[in-house]
Amino acid sequence: MTVATAPAPPVTSTPPSGSSRRGVLRWLLPLGPAIVLLALFLAGPILWSVYVAFTNETLTGSASVNSQFVGVANFTRLFNDPNFINSFVLTFVFVIGSAVIGQNTLGLLIALLQRGRGRVTRSVVNGVVIAAWVVPEVVAAACWFSFLAEEGTLNSVLGISQEWLYTAPMLAVILANVWRGTAFSMLVYSAALSEVPKDLVEAAAVDGAGPGRRLLHITLPLIRRSIMANLMLITLQTLASFGLIYALTGGGPGTASQTTPLYMYEQAFRYFEIGYGSAIALVMLVIGALFSLIYLRLIKVEDA
Repeated sequence: MTVATAPAPPVTSTPPSGSSRRGVLRWLLPLGPAIVLLALFLAGPILWSVYVAFTNETLTGSASVNSQFVGVANFTRLFNDPNFINSFVLTFVFVIGSAVIGQNTLGLLIALLQRGRGRVTRSVVNGVVIAAWVVPEVVAAACWFSFLAEEGTLNSVLGISQEWLYTAPMLAVILANVWRGTAFSMLVYSAALSEVPKDLVEAAAVDGAGPGRRLLHITLPLIRRSIMANLMLITLQTLASFGLIYALTGGGPGTASQTTPLYMYEQAFRYFEIGYGSAIALVMLVIGALFSLIYLRLIKVEDA
């Protein structure tokens, strides 16, 4: 007669707390300098700007020495300021025209046209497009100024006399930013298109699908995540664009091309109202965060 014995419970060994702490320290020590630098030069200025946005801090005068907490007074003034409303509308036009329509569409078009082309053709096209991207903003502004000025290249070709920077300043800065920033979208879409299965596209062509239907029903759905990621990145970049517009038009004539970053700079560093300028910066930060959340939400909805 055999007696069944219950199996002994498995013996689990828990590592000593000292060992786990050493493991954590082994990960944290290499990251320590980076964390300190991020806290000092990223989190610190952001927190200071948030605080200053609720004060009457200035660069000159008594408020620069003894600033006071004013609550939401800066924000109340902000949303009742017609100049801010004008700059916000111009920023919206600039982002839609330059990023969403211009850079996004042109970058996708160039990437599509390069599919199946030879290495030499792709290298030349990529080199020309990327050259505009790596040019500093001030140099890009100088190039477009010489192109659009009254005695510039465009008027010489058309045989007319027109000061484009005064008659159509927003169109000028949109075209300049599209010219300079399309390379990023082109690179994103080139990488995404290289992952589209060729046999799937060829099968659709055999079934009678034309280029337009293959693009709409096969290519674009397969790269939709790249489209959303590209839109999010170029929207945030264009939303904060400053140097190109400032060097090309200075926000003028008048306020005809004064986007919100230029208006924020003017209030903070020309009129020395740091508190009010920080309030504008905080609103821009919130708007950028909202754009990011919308794009991320769209990506999650498509994955569901």
